[in-house]
Amino acid sequence: MATHLPICPSTPARWWRFGAWAPLLTMYLAACGGGASPDGTVGTPSSTSIKTVLIAQGLSSPWGMVFMPDGRLLITEKAGQMRLVSMNGQVSGAITGLPPVADAGQGGLLDVQLDPDYPSSPWIYWSYAEPGVNAEAGLAGTAVARGRLTELVMGNVQVIFRQVPKVQGNNHFGSRLAFARDKTLFITLGERMQDDPANPGTENAQNLAKHLGKVVRINRDGGIPGDNPLFANGLALPGIWSLGHRNVQGAAIHPATGELWVSEHGPQGGDEINLVRAGHNYGWPLRSYGCPYGATPGDACRVGGGVHAPDFDEPLTYWVPLSTAPSGMAFNTGTRYPGWEGNLFAGSLAGQTLWRLTVDNEHVLVREALLSKVIGRIRDVVLGPDGWLYVMTDGDNARIYRIER
Repeated sequence: MATHLPICPSTPARWWRFGAWAPLLTMYLAACGGGASPDGTVGTPSSTSIKTVLIAQGLSSPWGMVFMPDGRLLITEKAGQMRLVSMNGQVSGAITGLPPVADAGQGGLLDVQLDPDYPSSPWIYWSYAEPGVNAEAGLAGTAVARGRLTELVMGNVQVIFRQVPKVQGNNHFGSRLAFARDKTLFITLGERMQDDPANPGTENAQNLAKHLGKVVRINRDGGIPGDNPLFANGLALPGIWSLGHRNVQGAAIHPATGELWVSEHGPQGGDEINLVRAGHNYGWPLRSYGCPYGATPGDACRVGGGVHAPDFDEPLTYWVPLSTAPSGMAFNTGTRYPGWEGNLFAGSLAGQTLWRLTVDNEHVLVREALLSKVIGRIRDVVLGPDGWLYVMTDGDNARIYRIER
């Protein structure tokens, strides 16, 4: 079963594009204000039926996955292992040669992607929580490395990005990787739970001299693209693409526009889907539709009043008053799901749901909740070369499923 949901909106100024649909969408706006359902919208039943096919099980806190040319999945496990998983459920031993990770809290080995020109350029890229050494001992920060895999050995390992600065704590490392059409690499970076909306002066996600709470764009070798945005602040770190993010846990490139879409965790409620553009600011910690921890969810406690515009970009959709904790996501560019072409699929952790979002070039039109509380916390979603969607659950004895319809 699924739940069919109208959206919580992006900035109201964008609704003029819908013409005659504007009155109906105005009613949807009202539905998002306080909400009769956990995500702040009014839901109606849907008869959508899908089937889960178990591919593999027994994984230990997996985080990211990507298909290799031979049809196997390369997965990361938070404690620091990569493994290869075949479609008949065989799971390889751990790949050796990886750098150490800070496996604590939300830290560890995170996302993984192949070079856009793989296998002619056989680099594998991964993000991870990197422990500090020497003067930075006890600190950690998100880093990105690349290497070349031979059998079960990762060689030629190069660290191509390090978050500045490393900080204390074990939360909000991000981190998803997404290659743009021009083969540059987007890296999403959490604010490391350093920003406290109730404590002015902690706005690291707004501080361009830090990578915390940013999306970064780099070249495949770690260099900085010449067409990255320029900021008026002369202290801006190289590579920053956008700012004002809290903890981005999903990222995907829109198949028609080539733009970056991300899913982002709010505090209590206020989880977002954002269209991330060069130089734009997404508001955290000055604006959020969520509430500070410890507050009673409701209109009055939304950070900064909730509404982002006109100072910051509005989310394309958001969840209130409770969090769904969106995670990995993928656009459907295959033909296996008639009527769902171009839809965005996003997993969720707290919500234990696979979200189907009907989208156009820059709007989320409808949300539908699939697999709610059926397979558990969904950590990642990828589209396979066979056109089927694959989802991976979270935690101990995690599983990979193929989604059929």
